Amino acid sequence: MANTKDIQRRIKSVGNTKKITRAMEMVAATKMRKAIEAVLRTRTYANLSWATILNLSKSANNNGELLHPLLTKKKNIKKIGIILITSNRGLCGGFNTAIINKVNESIKKHHYEKEEVVIEAEFVLMGKKGVDIHHHHSHSIVAEFPKLDLASEIKEIVPVAKLIIEEYLNNKYDKILVAYTDYVSASKQIPRVKQLLPIDISAEDRYLGVVGKNTKIGLDQEYIETKQKKYLTDDKFSYEYLFEPSPLEVLDEMIPRLIEVQLFQALLESNASEHSARMNAMHQATEAATDMVSELTLYYNKARQASITAEISEISAGANALKN
Repeated sequence: MANTKDIQRRIKSVGNTKKITRAMEMVAATKMRKAIEAVLRTRTYANLSWATILNLSKSANNNGELLHPLLTKKKNIKKIGIILITSNRGLCGGFNTAIINKVNESIKKHHYEKEEVVIEAEFVLMGKKGVDIHHHHSHSIVAEFPKLDLASEIKEIVPVAKLIIEEYLNNKYDKILVAYTDYVSASKQIPRVKQLLPIDISAEDRYLGVVGKNTKIGLDQEYIETKQKKYLTDDKFSYEYLFEPSPLEVLDEMIPRLIEVQLFQALLESNASEHSARMNAMHQATEAATDMVSELTLYYNKARQASITAEISEISAGANALKN
């Protein structure tokens, strides 16, 4: 049996670790509350703005007009760009692993197996842990942007949006995706991959993830199908957009702003998910430390009792030897 002093040192060490994990849990809970407030403030606007984008895309397809390059599908997909939003630090459970695996799965299933041509994927990172996409899956990284734990203004996402829009218009990429973790509740976060460019209502499939009720970004598939049936059966209900001074001038200003809104909302969702995951991980670590202290204390008491029993036996044996 181990020495009682060694057990005491172990109990003290685990107790100190418990204090650290408890403090980290409290910090993560505070950040989580602020992040959730930010998410809830912007979800409705992000939802309506994405619905507007989808309706614009649908209207352009129905009329057969080329309203804007960002609404135009490219026939041959050879290269895609992916904005990957991860955390800057670890100690958040499987948060980063889940989104990285989701992205890799989406690339393989949706792109590589869909066509015989091998499609190249390049990544724009937000969050230091995103570099694991290169280490574990050998994907290329072309740019890295800093990510704040609590984003407060949309200007923080503007450089990323500007980069991907320029690269898409310059034909460097044929498709742009954003990979983020959707906040559903404090105990549930879902990794998702969403197509940003070209803006396409049919891009919501099982590989990209259905963006809708759970995410509050865009429209869910059931809602879309219901509305599409209504468009076909109800001639009185339809969308019509009037542009002044011209469609191209209006969309040149409107679409980039709406793309920024979607990226900003994805960042807010990821931040809320990250802090929730870290709070849960630290809570579990604190509970594990509590259990370990209890087990070690029991083990210490048994060792101490055995030591006392051994000492009493030695004293009794010595006393009997003196009598004889």
